[in-house]
Amino acid sequence: MSVPGVVRHNRIDLAVHELRSGSNGAGPAGGRPLLLLHGLGERTPASVPDALVWPGPVLGLDFTGHGASTVPVGGGYSAEILVGDVDAVLAEVGAVTLLARGLGSYIALLVAAARPSLVRGAVLADGPGLVGGGVHPGSPTVPYASLAPAGPPDPFAMAELSRDPRPPDYAQTFVRFVLEGSDLDRPLWVSAVVRPEWLSAVAGEPGVGHGTIDEGLAHYAALI
Repeated sequence: MSVPGVVRHNRIDLAVHELRSGSNGAGPAGGRPLLLLHGLGERTPASVPDALVWPGPVLGLDFTGHGASTVPVGGGYSAEILVGDVDAVLAEVGAVTLLARGLGSYIALLVAAARPSLVRGAVLADGPGLVGGGVHPGSPTVPYASLAPAGPPDPFAMAELSRDPRPPDYAQTFVRFVLEGSDLDRPLWVSAVVRPEWLSAVAGEPGVGHGTIDEGLAHYAALI
């Protein structure tokens, strides 16, 4: 597996960090990367978290407007934009297992539905941006974003992505796409303790796994 470092998504340069290369133990997942998706306003950690156990490479993606990735001019963020970020990385890296936090957990659900053959399991965990903007669309007005301090995370990303509506029935539709398209017995694994309505709906679907992050990763690491 070759880690590109920078992946181009339209006009955005996405930073892809290699936190650990090669195999860190025996097992069938030795060659399959774990891709970390961070929460709203966060970035890829500088190193593999101490408690994280995975037998293969560990990568991290900085979403558009976050970390070392491009900060676009004028905002215009949506969940679908970030789904495109992950899709661009999958096109370069190939099949991965996802470990996602907060906002990244919602993005992981959508990506798993769009690319079930490339997402070999997704663990959805707590973190910033997990709740989103609630069930119903908010005000049609353009959100005000403070321009200070400059730099990542982009204030427009913080303002716009925190308002993203997530109806439970909408999330359930994507769960069913995942279950229909994946050959895994439990392609989604809910580890989050905080469960807004959309995530409660995901967790309630047959075929979705439940448990700790460690249990979810162990389940996917054991798959060929």
